Amino acid sequence: MLIKVCGIADAENARQVAALKPDMMGFIFYRPSRRNAFGLDPQAVRDLPKEIIKTGVFVDEDAAAILSTAREYGLDRIQLHGEEAPGLCRELADNGYKIIKAFGISSPEDLQATAGYVDVCDMFLFDTRTPLKGGSGEKFDHGLLQTYTGRTPFLLSGGIGPEDTVIPASGHPLCAGLDVNSRFETAPGHKDPAALARFIAAIRKTIQP
Repeated sequence: MLIKVCGIADAENARQVAALKPDMMGFIFYRPSRRNAFGLDPQAVRDLPKEIIKTGVFVDEDAAAILSTAREYGLDRIQLHGEEAPGLCRELADNGYKIIKAFGISSPEDLQATAGYVDVCDMFLFDTRTPLKGGSGEKFDHGLLQTYTGRTPFLLSGGIGPEDTVIPASGHPLCAGLDVNSRFETAPGHKDPAALARFIAAIRKTIQP
């Protein structure tokens, strides 16, 4: 069960989160977001432990800009959180990046939209559908995941908080992990290390054989 901590916008806070050894850390490169990481020194991201997958989150950006930012910040993976077409996913993958495509979920039809991305993405992310493009702190109906019959693994996102150490939907055979963000913040872009530490420990305890 992978744990991804997303929406980090402060260098010292990034170091604090990295010390908790999440599997992935997400940095949002979307200027309208209150959690955008453009103010971060790229070296602060590059210096994070190599075992942590550094993920850049982009919304309806062109390939050249995404690739430029990915190289500047030393990103390992690219997450697309807008209305990006499969062709863009393929172009980025052809440049050596693994791709996560996010889908806002509010109906079974939203899950069916993943079909066109199966061959160009390594992973999907299922989030709550809102105009905010994520970070809403709201959950979607996890029961909808019963209708997902694709073969691509997914991260579960959307309103996961400190109390959510047992999430039935995480038992879906293709659920690869959890993505947490706004419910663990003391301010937009600044995560609470203590709350994250308790959550990560609890999740990892539940998945030990």
